[in-house]
Amino acid sequence: MNQQTNKQRFSLRKRVNSFKYAVDGLKVLLAEEHNARIHMVVAVLVVIFGFIMDIGYAEWGLLLFTIGFVLVAEIFNTCVEAVCDVLCPEKDIRIKKIKDLAALAVLVAAVVAVAVGCLVFLPRLVSWLVC
Repeated sequence: MNQQTNKQRFSLRKRVNSFKYAVDGLKVLLAEEHNARIHMVVAVLVVIFGFIMDIGYAEWGLLLFTIGFVLVAEIFNTCVEAVCDVLCPEKDIRIKKIKDLAALAVLVAAVVAVAVGCLVFLPRLVSWLVC
């Protein structure tokens, strides 16, 4: 048996389904996670503000990367919490530690996002207020 027969053939249907699964995940995230909705609203506001302030390409790159960083942290936090709840529905100090660390990851991402937002927008706001 050659190595090629062990691999599955490319399937456009499976690729399309993978996008469907991702959209389903987004629906779950937005329906069940209050903090994720807050992050999404803030992300939309940051993008709108970026257009208003006419930021450059490098700044767009920083902001978009940071938005993605926060959303990915929130998604992984949600996954960690869901797995922990399935594996150990009763209270357990070890599970609390895991969940606390996952929540900390989101907090760190959010603090970094605020810092990046300040670096991008504060100089423009100050010059706008001074003029």
